[in-house]
Amino acid sequence: MVQPAGGPGGSPQAVLAGARVLLGVSGGIAAYKAAELARELRRTGAEVQPLLTAAAEQMVSRATFAALTGRRVPASVWDDPAAVEHVALARWGQVLVVAPATAHTLARLAVGLADDLLTNVALAFDGPVVVAPAMHTEMWEHPATRANLATLTERGVRVVPPASGPLTSGDVGPGRLAELDDLVAGVGAALAPDRSVDPPGSGLAGARLLVSLGGTREPLDPVRYLGNRSSGRMGAAIAAEAVARGAQVTAVAAATTVDPPAGARLVRVETAQQLYDAVLAAADDQDVLVMAAAVADFRPKRVAQGKLRKDQGVPEVVLEPTPDTLAELGRRRRPDQVLVGFAAETGDHLAGARRKLEAKHLDLVVLNHVEGAHSAFGADDADAYLVDADTVEELPRTSKAAIAARLLDRVEALRAARR
Repeated sequence: MVQPAGGPGGSPQAVLAGARVLLGVSGGIAAYKAAELARELRRTGAEVQPLLTAAAEQMVSRATFAALTGRRVPASVWDDPAAVEHVALARWGQVLVVAPATAHTLARLAVGLADDLLTNVALAFDGPVVVAPAMHTEMWEHPATRANLATLTERGVRVVPPASGPLTSGDVGPGRLAELDDLVAGVGAALAPDRSVDPPGSGLAGARLLVSLGGTREPLDPVRYLGNRSSGRMGAAIAAEAVARGAQVTAVAAATTVDPPAGARLVRVETAQQLYDAVLAAADDQDVLVMAAAVADFRPKRVAQGKLRKDQGVPEVVLEPTPDTLAELGRRRRPDQVLVGFAAETGDHLAGARRKLEAKHLDLVVLNHVEGAHSAFGADDADAYLVDADTVEELPRTSKAAIAARLLDRVEALRAARR
């Protein structure tokens, strides 16, 4: 039977109704998008208290946020020292979200500085924290930023990873603030345990989880390859959600347009054979395996040593099958392992997903459409179905962050049932 989305996680909108959100805004160009986030959080029924850094006020004004939230926006801890406002605000809030979180603000949060109102509130706050980094690509990829994010995730801070796209400098790459739906979903997911929507704690805390992501590339010659449209967004969202739930995450990444979260161990691969080797080398030590990568089923039997040229005529390309990583995992799996596969289908979608579930000995298949307007490739959201031996749970068009959260809810339930 087909079941609607729901279950323990609920929707972000249901979780956020009546919630008290502390919204930290730091001084990147994406600060203007924080105004949109404040408005959207208010639309879901949340109360929003903005906290702007001095740098953020170079980009946006406190008056803008006061108008959008209906709340006074304090400038500093010195506005009313007798009120000890940073402590009062920390006690008022149920979740703290910093969006955008610049490299500078991430560093201050990681070190534990208390040099303005936002960082004072952060140190006094003992609830769930969400950060949404936004910065130029080189800053996002710098080892110091990665180390600061790793420190934060080890403390339980949730990270909504940045998207890839145009940046203010005219460059294109990872570092732009995540899309609005992903931000709202991240805040809702952080709030869920606090709002008794999910049980306290996490069934993935300390678990070893491997996720594959991106699309493999099979070389034709030193220049060209056979590939696919996968962006890696779904796998990156799963990795980020798993890190936020306390899992020890290994991300085996083929070609992607987004990066896995800093708290994950990253293994880079290119071809289906390399992905097979990397996954199988780590599989025995994992508790959960989520195969979200779009892996080529075929590769050229012979790879040209030199570049193929038009004046040499049209080459005849003979294909051969690539190794089937998912099938091999199904054959080798331990009884206590949870194994999740993905199916990108055209035609009879559900029949294809059920065949994969049975043939490859999976616990769960995430089914995506890949044709027409429903295609999940490269998109920030998708239609999805979670298919197991007994049920089909439909997830109508929603963010990939929300799909990741619901998928890991199901993984946690499977682990709990086996214990």
